[in-house]
Amino acid sequence: MNRGVTLPELIATVTIIGLVLGIATPRLAEPLDTLTVEHAASEIVAAHARARVAAVVESRITLLEIGPDSLRMDVVGPNGREHRWTRPGPVRMHVAVTGGTRTVTFAPTGISMGFSNASWTLSKGSATRRVVISRLGRLRIER
Repeated sequence: MNRGVTLPELIATVTIIGLVLGIATPRLAEPLDTLTVEHAASEIVAAHARARVAAVVESRITLLEIGPDSLRMDVVGPNGREHRWTRPGPVRMHVAVTGGTRTVTFAPTGISMGFSNASWTLSKGSATRRVVISRLGRLRIER
């Protein structure tokens, strides 16, 4: 007795797998886009919190630069700006960002100062989130 599969059985199996993937893939794209955009927004929120804490801990003016391609934190010291950390921005996850690059300045007390209000719209596919920083430095994600 020969064991194995015939060519028609193999073709039928591959066809069924192709149909199932063709139906499932578009339905999975939307939740994956939503998760990606939510993750990008939460990274901006985390960078904001990290810069605020750094300003308080180091008791120095801290600058957080938020842009599509990078998140960067610098501390103003006696010798000028001192770089603390940089992370890639939302663009690395293929998330479109509108709002440009803005710098949020934190006083040594952790309160934002100057023109700190800004907003960025993050989108991928049909998923969209808006990250808003108020004049007082409060941050929120709008869905």
